Amino acid sequence: MEIITILFLAVGLAMDAFAVSIVTGSVYRELHIKHAIRMALFFGAFQALMPVIGSLAGLSLRDHIAAYDHWIALGLLSLVGGKMIFEAFQIRSAEKNVDPSNLLILLTLSVATSIDALAVGFTLSLVVSSIVFAVATIGVITFVLSYAGVAIGKRFGHFFEAKIEVFGGLILIAIGIKILITHILTGI
Repeated sequence: MEIITILFLAVGLAMDAFAVSIVTGSVYRELHIKHAIRMALFFGAFQALMPVIGSLAGLSLRDHIAAYDHWIALGLLSLVGGKMIFEAFQIRSAEKNVDPSNLLILLTLSVATSIDALAVGFTLSLVVSSIVFAVATIGVITFVLSYAGVAIGKRFGHFFEAKIEVFGGLILIAIGIKILITHILTGI
């Protein structure tokens, strides 16, 4: 998988965490840098960990599904991307009295925003020989976007949330289509 594709994949995956960071950033009455760093660390770590878990599951099945792995990659990325787009149009309410810096809430948000990365990790196991670069890239980009999201949320609130999730979903679907077309044209 080429570097540009991995970068787009990382950005697409980070969009859920970015959107949640914006929402939680709007909850803080007094934003401190430690809030943004803590959230970014949790989101980045979980976004990096989940693809590893998904990849380990995929490696155990790789030989059995090699003939149609490109279709599985397209299906999983389209499913995750479609889910992100669908969720962007759902009506959500955010309680202003919830403290997103609470450890339990932060863990819950981290897992919730990184579940999609589990499926992507499975896909990565089918199309790359080593996921180290991809996982590191996903973690770093998620960290940076989550940190920025908290600050943006403090300033602009919910204005960007749905648009960001739609953008992320479209990126993931496009990557799935690219994997399929590359396989059809090159056999790789």
